[in-house]
Amino acid sequence: MLGLWDNKGGEDSAVSPDFTHALMQQVLRTELIRIKALIATAAVLTVMVWTIYFFDPYAITHLWHGRLKPTNLYAILIPFILFELWVHTVISRHLKLDRDVPVIRRYFGALIETSMPTLALALEIDSMGPVEALGFVVPLIYFIFIILSTLRLDFWLSTFTGFVAAAELFGMAMFYHRAGSTDPPPDLYYHSVRSFIILICGMLAGAVGVQLRRQFEASILAATARDRITNLFGQHVSPQVVERLMAEGAATESEIRRVAVMFVDFRSFTAGASTRSPREVVDRLDGAFAVLVDILDRHGGIVNKFLGDGFLALFGAPLEAHDAAQRAVAAAREMLDANERANKATSWPLRIGIGVHIGEVVAGNIGSPRRKEYTVIGDTVNFAARLEALNKEFHSQFLISDAVHDVLGQECSDAVSLGEVPIRGYDRPVPVWQLG
Repeated sequence: MLGLWDNKGGEDSAVSPDFTHALMQQVLRTELIRIKALIATAAVLTVMVWTIYFFDPYAITHLWHGRLKPTNLYAILIPFILFELWVHTVISRHLKLDRDVPVIRRYFGALIETSMPTLALALEIDSMGPVEALGFVVPLIYFIFIILSTLRLDFWLSTFTGFVAAAELFGMAMFYHRAGSTDPPPDLYYHSVRSFIILICGMLAGAVGVQLRRQFEASILAATARDRITNLFGQHVSPQVVERLMAEGAATESEIRRVAVMFVDFRSFTAGASTRSPREVVDRLDGAFAVLVDILDRHGGIVNKFLGDGFLALFGAPLEAHDAAQRAVAAAREMLDANERANKATSWPLRIGIGVHIGEVVAGNIGSPRRKEYTVIGDTVNFAARLEALNKEFHSQFLISDAVHDVLGQECSDAVSLGEVPIRGYDRPVPVWQLG
């Protein structure tokens, strides 16, 4: 049963300090909303009492038998407003300092706040008598505090508020009896049931607060997870990939993966950039990248690194893909077509060089303790980079390795063999194929 109302939920032991800090700030913000609502309510009651007294003083005399003045109520309402303003200031300061409010202060504040209607009820009983006072409006004010306690997002604080209200109302009903009064003695069961209902309302308010807190926790956890994924994989991870990473819980620790690696480079870009302004260079490169990255997204690839006027893309990591080679080749073909169309609409045409290889890599969260990034390491990555560089030698735009050719089979029947080509850093020549 305790777990049902546990404000900590079942994940606090595994959440990050950033999550705890964000949740604490959110709870303090809802507390500020609650305090503002209480101040506004007290101010409205103050204005109402003064308005009635000013326009219809007979109503005040009739209700309170001429024994209660508005100034008596102001002696409660105004200090209460000042107290809430002080609490608002304290919480705002804690919020700026990124510090939580001690639990004991929360309970002490709840005790003082909830006792305000009790003081007003004491004045009413002294003026009207217990029967009329307990049946009038003041006991209903307890519900304002109970309802607003929901914004504390704490089951036990709301329950405590309901308990204080129930206990104080029951105590006033049972034991406060003016000397010489002709009012009948209090009914034990009548007041017990009413106080019990108030206590139940406090518990229900707490239950609602817990549900709201859990929704905040879920939202913050989702935002934290998205931020972590973005930090690891860069801003060019598509929303679809982010959703899959969150749903599937892709591992970010180092592991061996079979991945299709793609290197893309714009040929002779440096020469073209030398005759243009920096703004023109950035705009042209951003526009070209936007088109290519959008194609990658559609084919399930991610940009792992931008390398000046090119980038490294992955298929099969961090999310596994049994058809990684097919996705990479299909994306490369579409990139070439899209680039040709873009060249027709610009005065600065760009020529692409693409190299695709598939094989095992070490993929994971790699770097120093202070800064890590998701990347891939291994001979597969080096070979793909060398393969892309061969485009300059063969005046081609799209080269694939023999491993990719074997995986695709008849799907790349238009591939042209360039024979066994010597590659820098490798002892023996390796087969290379041209597509596009």
